[in-house]
Parts: sequence; structure tokens; C-alpha cells
Amino acid sequence: MVDRTLDASGLRCPMPLLKTKLELNGMSPGEELEVIATDSGSARDIPAFLALSSHTLVSSAEADGEYRFVIKCGG
Repeated sequence: MVDRTLDASGLRCPMPLLKTKLELNGMSPGEELEVIATDSGSARDIPAFLALSSHTLVSSAEADGEYRFVIKCGG
């Protein structure tokens, strides 16, 4: 069960990534965030950002043009 959900559906790049960053900034280490996006750039941008951050990508999935990411907030 995630602690927060961010619905970025309908937003175009780079807004899903920017909103994800803002949401993570307001979270405590260990909390999990689910991000839902429809912009295909999110499939590339969000994992790339997480690889350079203290946050961890727990899971990602794509179905019918909807991208879902579960992210564990780092310290």
C-alpha cells in the first residue's frame, strides 16, 4: 500500500516529472509514492531522474497508454 498517489494523467512533459519531484520533496524517507502518467516521456524521464537521486523505483508498469510508478522516498 502506497502512502500517496500523484495523478499526472493528461499532463505533458516535463510536468509529470516536476510534480513527482515536488511530491517527493514533501515526503519522509521510506514513504512510497504512486505516480500515474499518460505522457510517454514519463517512461524515460522518471526512471532516469530516480537513478540520479536517493529515491528508489519499486515498480513500473504500462498498460493502455497509462504509466504507473511506485517510488520509495530516499533520505
